[in-house]
Amino acid sequence: MALMKFRSPLRGASPLPAFLEGVSIEVMPRTAAGVGDFRDHLAAGTQVFVAHIDGTGSADMHATVARLAAEGMRPVPHIPARIVPDRATLTDWVAAYRDAGATSALLLGGGLNAPKGDFADSMQLLDTGLFGDFDRLFIAGHPEGNRDIDPSGGEAEVMRALAWKRDFAARTDASMEIVTQFCFEAQPVIEWANRLRAAGIDMPVRIGTAGPAKLQTMLKFAIMCGVGPSLRVLQRRARDVTKLLVPYEPTDFLTAIAGHAGATPDFAIRAAHVFPLGGITAATDWLARNGAND
Repeated sequence: MALMKFRSPLRGASPLPAFLEGVSIEVMPRTAAGVGDFRDHLAAGTQVFVAHIDGTGSADMHATVARLAAEGMRPVPHIPARIVPDRATLTDWVAAYRDAGATSALLLGGGLNAPKGDFADSMQLLDTGLFGDFDRLFIAGHPEGNRDIDPSGGEAEVMRALAWKRDFAARTDASMEIVTQFCFEAQPVIEWANRLRAAGIDMPVRIGTAGPAKLQTMLKFAIMCGVGPSLRVLQRRARDVTKLLVPYEPTDFLTAIAGHAGATPDFAIRAAHVFPLGGITAATDWLARNGAND
């Protein structure tokens, strides 16, 4: 499934179905184990990212990647730098993912306070040269900043890292794409995407969004993952007693992003990435209702 190209929507039609043509989704090995067959939920060729959380066994990661490939999906394993013990282990993981059917990977620092081994960030992973035959490499984006990288709350170091990766792609001819943490408010995301372009960072962006979930679940994950300014969308919703029992859905957020993307040809954000916080079935049902597989 190639990166999507936008169609001009009919007057009055929602821009969301076209935007969702290139959607991807994220799973963990333990959540994937609860899905009978991904072909019952997702279109063939959908990119399914496999999150490697600290404590997850490498065998479980490799098995999940192999299973997704066998079921017609395009698996994208996470490789968190701070979890990798050493270069030899990284070499083994990359070979195993390749053998299991992965042709791309998401390289990121990982959420640990300190590295467990030889690598501290995704730039060091890229510098190993082990990913040269992957079709595409994904890197992390942070529309609301990342205090692990910029403790002051700014974005100077985050932008510096993205510029380094842009230059890496230029000198190695690597195909690279940014995928972000989930957000809830469109305008700050649009402004961040515009700052990327102004800084000369021209890699396409896959915007993270939370799938349908109870408001309490959404607030828990948002706080746990350090979601910043757009958390106020959930806080406002929590103050409205009429919405407390109604699951959050990303329809308004993604429709706003999709509308801006459709009207702005050089807009950085070209696709969505779904975190199924309320469960894979809830997320894929929402995608189907909103035309993702039309």
